[in-house]
Amino acid sequence: MAELATCKDEYRSSLERTLTDNVLDFWFPRSVDDQHGGFLTSYDECGEFAGNSAKQIVTQARMVWLTARLAREGYGEEYRELADHGLAFLLEELWDADDGGFVWEVERDGTTRKPNKHLYGQSFGLYALSEYYRATGDEEAADHAHELVALLDEHAKDDEHGGYVEYFSPEWKPITTGQTYLENIEPDWSPKESGESVLDPTLKLMNTHLHLMEAFTTYYEAFGTDRGRDRLHELLTILTTTVHRSQRGFCTDKYKPDWSPRLDDEEFRVVSYGHDLETVWLVMEAADALDVPVSLYREFFETLWDYSLEYGYDDENGGFYFYGGFDEPASFRVKAWWVQAECMTSALRTYECTGDDRYLDVFAETWDFLDTHQIDREHGEWHSGVDDDLEPVGRKGAVYKAAYHNGRALLECIEALKRL
Repeated sequence: MAELATCKDEYRSSLERTLTDNVLDFWFPRSVDDQHGGFLTSYDECGEFAGNSAKQIVTQARMVWLTARLAREGYGEEYRELADHGLAFLLEELWDADDGGFVWEVERDGTTRKPNKHLYGQSFGLYALSEYYRATGDEEAADHAHELVALLDEHAKDDEHGGYVEYFSPEWKPITTGQTYLENIEPDWSPKESGESVLDPTLKLMNTHLHLMEAFTTYYEAFGTDRGRDRLHELLTILTTTVHRSQRGFCTDKYKPDWSPRLDDEEFRVVSYGHDLETVWLVMEAADALDVPVSLYREFFETLWDYSLEYGYDDENGGFYFYGGFDEPASFRVKAWWVQAECMTSALRTYECTGDDRYLDVFAETWDFLDTHQIDREHGEWHSGVDDDLEPVGRKGAVYKAAYHNGRALLECIEALKRL
C-alpha cells in the first residue's frame, strides 16, 4: 500500500465519518428508552425495532462504556448525558441490591427476568463502571466498581488454580449443573435473536477471562489499586500462556476448573480468529497499563497473526472469517461485524508495535472490505455478517449487537492513526 504518511489522513477522515454518521447516528437517539431507562438494542436490517425489549447486562454495560468513552474524549456533552442515562439503569435495575453484582437480564421496565450471575456479565459491568468514573469522577460509580471487585474476590476467585469460577446463583452460590444463561457469544447475524445454548457451567472460558482482563485494565487505569494490579497481572498471564496452544499457534476457549483444555467435543476444537486477534491488542492495553514492555509479547502476537492469516483471512476480498477447525481453512465463512472490527484494530495496533507493513496492509484491506460490503450507508450501522457470496445477512441490533465493537474499533483506530 502507499506510504502511511500519504494515506493516514484519508483513512482517519473515513473512520471519523463512519463513527459519527454511520454508527452513532444510528444508535442515538434511536436506542434510548426514555420511558424505562437504559437502551433498546433489537433492530432489523433496515433499523426498525425488531420486538425484543429485554435488557441484558452485557449490552447495557457496553453502551454505558461507549458513551462514557465518547464523553471522556470530547465528542460532546450529549454523550455524558447518555452515559448518565445508561448508568442509572445499570445501578437501579440490573444491580442486585440484596447480594451485589449484576443480574443477567431484565424486562424492559427493569423487572428481573434472569437473575443468575455470570462472570462474563460482571466483566462488562466493571468495564462500564470504571470507564464512567474515568470520564466523570463519579464516586457512586467508583463505590460500585470497588464493591464488585471485592465480590469477585470473595465468591469467584479461584485461588487454587487461578482465574475465576464463572457461573453463580443470585446469592453467589456456584452453579455446577444445568443450563447457563450464557448465550453463544457474539455470533448473531441471523434474522432472529440468538437463542440460549446449554453449556457446562463449571467450564472456564478464554472469552470470559479475556473480557475480565479488558475490564481490569480499565479498572486499574481508573483507580490504580494494588488489588487491581495483581488481578490484571494474573489475567495477563492466563491470556498469554494458559489459553495459548503455543505449539499450534492459536488459543482455545473451553477449560476444566484446573485449566486442562477441553478438546474432547468437536465443537470445542475450533479457533476463533476474532477472539485471538482481539486478544493481541487487549494484551497490549493490559501491558501498557501495568508498565510492562509490550515488546515482550511480540512472538505471542506474531504467532496468533500467522495462524489467523493462514487459515482465517480472505486474501481475495479482505476480511476475516468467523472460525475453523485446527490447522484447516475456516469452516464457518460468514464474516461477522465484530470480527472485522477487532481484527482491523489489532492489525493497526500490531503495525504500531512492530513496524511490519503486512499488518498495515491487513488494516487497509479489512477497512476496504468493510467500506465496500459491510457498512450500510443507506440505513446506518454495519450488517451483522457478510456471507461467502459477499451478500449481507442478519440484523443491525440484537442481544449482543449494539455500538460497542465497531464504535470502539473506530475510536481505537482513529487514536492509533493520530499517534502514527
